[in-house]
Amino acid sequence: QVQLVESGGGLVQAGGSLRLSCAASGRTFNNSAMGWFRQAPGKEREFVAAISRGMLSYADSVKGRFTISRDNAKNTVYLQMNSLKPEDTAVYVCAARRGFVITTTGEFDYWGQGTQVTVSS
Repeated sequence: QVQLVESGGGLVQAGGSLRLSCAASGRTFNNSAMGWFRQAPGKEREFVAAISRGMLSYADSVKGRFTISRDNAKNTVYLQMNSLKPEDTAVYVCAARRGFVITTTGEFDYWGQGTQVTVSS
């Protein structure tokens, strides 16, 4: 059974940093696309970042501030978030695909439960 478990969320002041981790088990995703989405209260889920075979994709709202990376040996993907803003407050959810093509529209096969990120002003 595939599981994606996020960690690293928390409360941080504006301008601060957090590093999210997503550990996968039950399947190796080394050659698959993995990504992060977020959902704020009252808003729809939105794409944040994705990585696959060295290709990276970011939402315009996080470019230059967030960095996605992966450690294939650990079957883990990370999201380094710098210069955080109050509007980054959301539940951040990790996702993985069986294939390697990056998609920003939520067409992922596996989803984690999410980790809360709260940025205070």
